[in-house]
Amino acid sequence: MLAADSSVTTKIEDSRMFKIDLKARHVAALDRTLIVVSLLLLLISIVLISSASVQEAYTSTGDQYYYLKRQLIFTGVAVTWGLIMTTIPSKTWFNISVPLMGISLFLLILVLIIGREVNEAKRWIAFGPINLQPAELLKLFWIIYFSSYTSRKIEMLHNKVWGFFKPMGFIAVIAFLLLMQPDFGSLVVVTAITYGILFVAGAGLLKYILTLSVIGGIGALIVWFQPYRLARVTSFLDPWQDRFGSGYQLTQSLMAFGRGGLTGEGIGNSIQKLGYLPEAHTDFVMAIMGEECGFLGVCFVIALEFVIISKALILSAKILRQRSQFQGYLAFGIGMFFCLQTVINIGAASGGLPTKGLTLPLISYGGSSLIVCMWALGILLRIDFEWRHQQLGKLKYDD
Repeated sequence: MLAADSSVTTKIEDSRMFKIDLKARHVAALDRTLIVVSLLLLLISIVLISSASVQEAYTSTGDQYYYLKRQLIFTGVAVTWGLIMTTIPSKTWFNISVPLMGISLFLLILVLIIGREVNEAKRWIAFGPINLQPAELLKLFWIIYFSSYTSRKIEMLHNKVWGFFKPMGFIAVIAFLLLMQPDFGSLVVVTAITYGILFVAGAGLLKYILTLSVIGGIGALIVWFQPYRLARVTSFLDPWQDRFGSGYQLTQSLMAFGRGGLTGEGIGNSIQKLGYLPEAHTDFVMAIMGEECGFLGVCFVIALEFVIISKALILSAKILRQRSQFQGYLAFGIGMFFCLQTVINIGAASGGLPTKGLTLPLISYGGSSLIVCMWALGILLRIDFEWRHQQLGKLKYDD
């Protein structure tokens, strides 16, 4: 009888240990869903750019695969860099957040001095065949820095007015440097991320109303006194009114979406990419997606981007419940970064928002944007990995 009881007890304990072992295996691995979704988006990007860039590449370089070859190199570097980021403890970013912000400000100043000018904008620093866009690095470095600042100054943010307004002074410096390029779209993203993190941190509503009113007024003046910005803001309301001028790019984009219908014309069958839609492989790549893959293809890309965004925000909420503030704010900032870039890019291409020149994460052509996105995803994967390991430490036999 005792032997039978001992056998049953052993089986129960083995079952519990097996259950814990399964959880341990789950914790030991990186988030597979996030990895698969990211790789799917990269694959879609390569297919889209190979189609959308053919005409422009052949016209400008004589090699129809010029942009595709470069994007393949960017993708390889970005994936490798993202994997390296998964090995770095998240606490490291907290410790080096101030130097990172210093590097970002230095590059923003440097681009104004030696930057390469394209379409009357100085946004790129050329290092031989490589073009670095400091504004892309700024977005990630600001998320890291401001997450660190908020976690360190949380009591001051709650209890003192100065604690809330102090970061706004930093935003003013960043705004000046970005507007000198000019890059109004990146400024919108950085400002929105700042307010998002402050909201999650529990800053007061009155402070929000006051600062948003001031920033909104300043933003309106910036747009009003710059004719090209005013044209961008107003032209999207009725692009057909000046379809060969300020509304040209948007009208061509809308034609692409219209031709695509529900299921699209098929990969490679876009007409708008044949010189009608300028820079079809960069800011307006989703218009070519809509033309070749239709409404269903666009919805599929949006769904994949939503998976990344939702995973970041849900992870942030879980972490912040346990008072791990820096990692929670950092995950939230990364989620907002992907959300804002996706909404603004697709909104601009479809005529729902003014054109801002922002890339679509993991889809649009460009090395700086792609590497920064994979860098951010690497950090997000690491935060998720650390959080699940922390949970494993709290498991009991009867969990």
